[in-house]
This record gives sequence, C-alpha cells and structure tokens, in this order.
Amino acid sequence: MSNVKYYYDPETLSYRKITTDKKTKVRYTLGFIFASALFGFFMVLIGSQYFESPKEKILNRELQNMELQYTLLSQKVNEIEDVLGNIEERDNTIYRLYFEANPIPDVQRTQGFGGVNRYNKFEGFKNSDLIAEANKRVDILQKRLVIQSKSLDEITALAKDKENFLLKIPAIQPIKNEDLTRMASGYGFRTDPFTKIRKFHYGMDFTAPRGTPVYASGDGIVKRADSRSSGYGKHIRIDHGYGYVSLYAHLYKYNVRKNQRVKRGDIIGFVGSTGRSQAPHLHYEIFKDKRRINPLNFYYGNLTSKEFNDLLAKASVENQSLD
Repeated sequence: MSNVKYYYDPETLSYRKITTDKKTKVRYTLGFIFASALFGFFMVLIGSQYFESPKEKILNRELQNMELQYTLLSQKVNEIEDVLGNIEERDNTIYRLYFEANPIPDVQRTQGFGGVNRYNKFEGFKNSDLIAEANKRVDILQKRLVIQSKSLDEITALAKDKENFLLKIPAIQPIKNEDLTRMASGYGFRTDPFTKIRKFHYGMDFTAPRGTPVYASGDGIVKRADSRSSGYGKHIRIDHGYGYVSLYAHLYKYNVRKNQRVKRGDIIGFVGSTGRSQAPHLHYEIFKDKRRINPLNFYYGNLTSKEFNDLLAKASVENQSLD
C-alpha cells in the first residue's frame, strides 16, 4: 500500500489527499542531490586535512626520502669542501712556496658567482632557496676543482723543471779531492802573483799535477773550448742554462769540443798551466746572469760537511793567487 498523505480542509469539513506536481518533485530531487554533493565535498575537504590518500602517502614517502638524500648529499659536499680546502692550503703554503710560485688567492678560486642571479630559474618552487643554494655550492666546488687541477699541473711542470735545474746547476768540485794537492786561493781579494798588487780574484784556484782530470760541475753545452780569452790560456766555458755558466782555465788539453753536450761528472779537460799562470792549477769560475759569483756555494753535490768546512776555511785565507 502506497504511503498516501491527507490534510484536513476546514472549509469542506473533510480530509483531502495531498498531491505533489512533477516540477516540485524534480526541484526537491535536485535540491537533495545538490545538498548531498555539497555535504560530500565538505566531508572530503575536511577529511583530507586529517587523513592522507594512498597517493599522498606515496608522495610524502618520496619527499621524505629526497630530504634524507639531500641531507646525506649535503654532508658529502661538506666533506669534499673540507678535503679540497686542505689541498688548497697545502698547495699555497707548501707546494707553490717550495717551487717559488705565487699562491692563488681564495677570491680567485671562488669569484664569478655574485652579481647577476644565475639561479633565478629555480625560483617559484617550495624549496627554491634550498635548490639554488645547492646548485651554487656545486658550481663553486667545480670551479675550485678546475683551478686546483690547473695549479697541480703547474706544480708538476715546475717539479720537472726543478729536477732539470738541479741536474744542470754547477754542484760539484771540478777536481776530486784525492787528486787535489791543495786549494790554493779562494774568491775575494788576493795578491796578484805577477804585480804583487792586491786585487779581486773572481774564482777559485785548485792546485793539482799537470794532466789531472777536470770534471764538468753540471749538465750543459760547451760554448767555448779555446785559448782566445786574455789570461785564461786554454779554457772551457759550459752553459748550464738558467743563467749559469762555469769556466775552467789554464788547461793542459781539452777532452770536449764546442757545442758538445756534457753531463755532470764528465771529464772535460786536464789541469795545466797555460795562459797567465805560475804553476799547474785549475782556475774555476761561475757566472750567474753574466755576473761572476763565489763558486764555494756550489759544492754541495760531492763534499761532506767536514770537507766543505775545511774548504771554506782555506778559501777564506787572503793569500797570493796563482793567476
């Protein structure tokens, strides 16, 4: 039996059946649907504030994992920066200092990242500042690595050049101690054996028997092997590079020729008494940038500390030279 409703009509003193037209039914139905939808929307909206959907749970887990990975990556970058900073410090205070190269200022290692905002492409996101700062740190780190790599390449080249320099620089006594009669005269003011006048003696005189071998004090090229220089008699000049030239005078005969390459310790000639000389001896000079300097400072390659001190004592005595 259908649910039929009636109302009492006082005018006719009777009950009348309640009827609803189609428009009203449609209006009620639509209103109910709209109210239900609105209620459902608000329930979902309120529920979403307190409850996560499966998709949101997955996204949140991914976000948490990304934050963890960023933290770990940031720690690694900090460690790399610390290690690189230590290398840069040693580079400036040890390596470049040893090889007489200018240190690289910190501003040069990190410059070029101020002024224009090159990271504006990361703006507009929730973590824009974090992303931009991370990219800036990586860019600075890359530049520091490039500069440090170039610096180490420079140090490697300087080290190779230093090794070459140490081979070429005059560093041994040109006559062996066992062949040496005595160190006759040193660098400084001495009495001229011919004029008896006190004048400056620009080399060292080593007395030894005629024919005693004379050794090249460093690697180089023989630039002269002749007797055309006044007073030196038969003499040899070796160009060692780096502005250094060694001279060996009053020789008996040569064992090398002009433009010949020689190594430290090669026999280049033999002791004699040619030129302005009073007795068989070797007159030895060293030039640096065309200026004669004291050869005594260049015997560290084959003398012990005691031998050097003995030689220093003898060379300091102001006596008569042999040339």
